[in-house]
Amino acid sequence: MTPFEEQFDALQKELSGASYLKIPDGSFVVTVPGLRLPDGWTAPVTTVYFIAPVGYPVSRPDCFWSDADLKLTGGRVPQNTGANPLPNGPAPLLWFSWHVSNWSPNADTLLTYVNVIKKRFQELK
Repeated sequence: MTPFEEQFDALQKELSGASYLKIPDGSFVVTVPGLRLPDGWTAPVTTVYFIAPVGYPVSRPDCFWSDADLKLTGGRVPQNTGANPLPNGPAPLLWFSWHVSNWSPNADTLLTYVNVIKKRFQELK
């Protein structure tokens, strides 16, 4: 089993609806449906997508996507977002330019990255 597959199994135990698609370049598109959002967003849940790049876990995930119509309460557009297609994914989606500052391929996992995404949603900006 590859490190990605092992980590995906652990992710799926926490988030049973998660799935992935291996794309032609060798990376994986991970889908996490029904991710709960804190108050302050226009929806209680969203689906998130991110890419585990070629070379994962040495190469870390970068950026993520959510449902296209997701906004902050009052209709405000979240900072550092835009309409941007996900490779081999559904369109349109809302792209979050959000980057991990610290990543250890020996300690961090797919679940770590989902927690990074959750933290971004908590920031309400």
